[in-house]
Amino acid sequence: MDARLDLFASPVAGKVFKHFAAAGKAVTESSLPAATQELVKIRASQINGCGPCLDMHTKEALAAGETPTRLHLVAAWREAGVFSDAERAALELVEQGTRIADAAGGVPDEVWANAAKHYDEEQLANLVVLIAVINAYNRLNVVVRQPAGDYVPGTFA
Repeated sequence: MDARLDLFASPVAGKVFKHFAAAGKAVTESSLPAATQELVKIRASQINGCGPCLDMHTKEALAAGETPTRLHLVAAWREAGVFSDAERAALELVEQGTRIADAAGGVPDEVWANAAKHYDEEQLANLVVLIAVINAYNRLNVVVRQPAGDYVPGTFA
């Protein structure tokens, strides 16, 4: 399968990717746990059906030491006992933040309050930015039907 459009050849898309990459790097360098960051990216990408991001972030998580069991259970995190309460709060926040069109009013107060129990204000800001950035990447990839499966860990590190 070929992508509908080569975004990497577009000067405008290239500029946008540089800004997205800078935003992502700011979050990567924050105090938000790296494992949580990957789980958030994976869950948003599952919801959005973004193969390239799932390919990238599952491989990056494995390379960073994440267990296959946890990665296999991200989609069923509510039923899985392998995630901490803080990770569960982040997964609920990413689900609600990704599915904002599904519920009038956006992210429910109780979801935000639960996340705030586990993350300080700076970490919450980083979670919100991460959710926005991964959703933007997902949408770009899904719209152009970017193929998945050949990502090599560390390519964009």
